[in-house]
Amino acid sequence: FRLHKHSKVNVSYPALATTLAGLSEEEITPAIVSKTVCEIRQSKLPDPEVIGNAGSFFWNPIVDESVFITLKTAYPDILGYEEVDTSKVKIPAAWLIDQAGWKGYREGDVGVHAEHALVLVNHGESTCKELVQLANKIQTSVKEKFNIELWPEVRII
Repeated sequence: FRLHKHSKVNVSYPALATTLAGLSEEEITPAIVSKTVCEIRQSKLPDPEVIGNAGSFFWNPIVDESVFITLKTAYPDILGYEEVDTSKVKIPAAWLIDQAGWKGYREGDVGVHAEHALVLVNHGESTCKELVQLANKIQTSVKEKFNIELWPEVRII
C-alpha cells in the first residue's frame, strides 16, 4: 500500500461539497467526511424499517475518460466524477437508471424507489427471485442505452 502521510479527502461530490462549504480545508477531516456522507445518504435513501430495501443496489460504474466524453456528447447533462490520479470517470448509477426510465417503476411488490433510482425496494411480499429479475432488467436496459455494465453492490445470497 502507498498511503499519504497527511489525510487527503475528496469532497468533489456536489452534495458533500455543499454541506461542507462553510468549513476550512483544515476542518475537513476524514471523520467529518465520513459522518457527512452517512448523513447525506440517510437523507436521500429510504429507511429500511419503513420500506424494505438494501440501500444502493449497484456500484457506480467507472469508465475511461474517452468513454465519458463520448457519452457527454450524446447526453450533455450526464454526471461524472474524475477518479483521483487516473484517467477514469465515475458515473452515478442512479443517473443511468433514472435516464433509462426506471425511477419509480413498480412490478408487483418489487420496484425502484421513486426518490432514488439506485434503490430497489420491496413494497410488500416480493421475493428475492423477483428482485433479481428486476435488477437484471435494469442492467440490460442500461447496457443497451449507454453501453455500460452495472454490477450489484449488494450481496445476493
